[in-house]
Amino acid sequence: MKKILITGGAGYIGSHTAVELWSAGMEPVIIDDLSNTQEKVIDRLEEITGKRFSFYKGDCNSRELLDQIAADHQIEGVIHFAAFKAVGESTQKPLKYYRNNVGSLLVLLDWMKDHRILDLVFSSSCTVYGQPEVLPVTEATPRQEAESPYGNTKKICEDILVDFVKSKAGVRVISLRYFNPVGAHPSAKIGELPLGVPQNLVPFITQTAAGIREKLTVFGNDYDTPDGSCVRDYIHVMDLADAHVKALSFLGKQELDFYEVFNVGSGRGNTVLEVIHAFEKVSGQKLNYVIGPRRPGDVVKTWADTTKINQVLGWYPQYSLEDSMRDSWNWQKSLG
Repeated sequence: MKKILITGGAGYIGSHTAVELWSAGMEPVIIDDLSNTQEKVIDRLEEITGKRFSFYKGDCNSRELLDQIAADHQIEGVIHFAAFKAVGESTQKPLKYYRNNVGSLLVLLDWMKDHRILDLVFSSSCTVYGQPEVLPVTEATPRQEAESPYGNTKKICEDILVDFVKSKAGVRVISLRYFNPVGAHPSAKIGELPLGVPQNLVPFITQTAAGIREKLTVFGNDYDTPDGSCVRDYIHVMDLADAHVKALSFLGKQELDFYEVFNVGSGRGNTVLEVIHAFEKVSGQKLNYVIGPRRPGDVVKTWADTTKINQVLGWYPQYSLEDSMRDSWNWQKSLG
C-alpha cells in the first residue's frame, strides 16, 4: 500500500483527504503541529476508517522530524496542506506567515529531493487571482497582486514550485487552487473546527444557529451581485479531498519534471445570503443575521471555471450547496 505524507493532516481539509486516500487504497502518514486543530481528530479518523494512521506531532519546518518519518516509512508522495491561513492575522504578523508557509515548503522540497520522493500535491488558493476582471476564473486568468501576506505566500510558493520543477529536480507537482471549502464528513465525526472566533462564513453560521455566537453579520448588501452580498464558489470538503486523490493518481502517470495547476470549485457562484437561506432550509433553523457595512479588502465576486480539472482529471463535484449546509450543521450538532 502506497504511503502518502499529509502535512497538516489533522486539519480541516487534511483530515478529510486522509479518509479519501484510505478509501482509494493508500495509507496516510500524518504530520501536524496541532496549532489549529486537536489530536482527537486522529481518533476520529480511526473511527471512520478502522485504521490507526501514523501521526507525528511537529512542524514541517523541522528537517529532523521529516528525516525521522522517512526512516520509519517508505513515503511515495506528499500532500502539503500545512500553512497558516488567517488573512487578517497575516497582515498583522507577516513574518510569521512567510516563515511558516514559505519556509516549510523549502524544507519539504529539499527533503523530497534527498529522499527521492517524486510526487507532490500542493494546497494553493484562489486568492492568487485577487478580484478577477473576467468571470468565471480559469487557470489562465492572470494572478493579481496579493491582497494579504497570506495570499502572497501562496503566490510565492507556486513560483518556487515552478522554478524547482524547471531545475530538473526529478519531481512531479500539481498545485490545486481551492475556492471556498465547506461542509464536513457525512458521518459528522470530522469537520471544520476553528479555534476561537471563526474566520469563515459557514462555521460562523453554524455557531450562530447553535447559540455560540449572538448573531452573524453580512458585510455589505449593496454590491453588484444578484442580492447585493458577495459571491463565492463553495466546494464541499469531500469533493475537495477527492480532487487530491485524483491529482495524486494522475501525477503517477506523468514524466518527471512535470508541473500543472487546477482550479477546484463547484463551478458556480453563490451569494452570502443564498448560503444563509440554504442553511435555514436544510436545518429548519431561523438564523439571526444583520446587514453590516462592507469589509475592507473583500473580493466582490469570484467563482471557478472547472473545465480543466473535469477534462484532465475526470473530477466532478458530487455534493450540492444544501449537502454542504446539512453536513456542516450535523457536525456542529455533534460537538454538543
